Amino acid sequence: MTSALNNSLWIAQTGLAFAFVIHGRAMISPPESMRDRTGYLFAISPRLRTFIGVAELLAAAGLILPSLTGILPWLTPLAAFGLVIVTTGAMVIHVQRSELPNIVFNLVLLLVSAFVAHGRWSGLH
Repeated sequence: MTSALNNSLWIAQTGLAFAFVIHGRAMISPPESMRDRTGYLFAISPRLRTFIGVAELLAAAGLILPSLTGILPWLTPLAAFGLVIVTTGAMVIHVQRSELPNIVFNLVLLLVSAFVAHGRWSGLH
C-alpha cells in the first residue's frame, strides 16, 4: 500500500470516527435542542436508537484502534462495512421523511465508509 493511500485512509477513518462518535452520543442521549421529539432521532423507537448509537460508538473505535495498535487489524474494514449498513438504513429513514440534506450527508458517509472498508481489506492481503 502506498503511503498516500494509507494517509488518505487514515484521514477518512479519523473523520468517520469523529462523525460517528458525535452522532452515536446523540442517538444514546439526544441533546436538549433535539428533545422536542420532532427530529429524525425520534422517528425510531428508543431501543433501536440506543442500539444504533452503541453500534456507531463501537464502529468508531473499530475504525481506529485495530489499525493503530496492529491488534486484529481485520476489524477495521469490518467496522467500516458495518457503517455502510448503518448509513444505508439511515438513508431509508431520511427518504421516508423527505430530509434531502441528511440523505446527501449519509451518502457521503456511506461512500467514505466503503472506501475505508475496501482500502483496509485490500491492505490485509
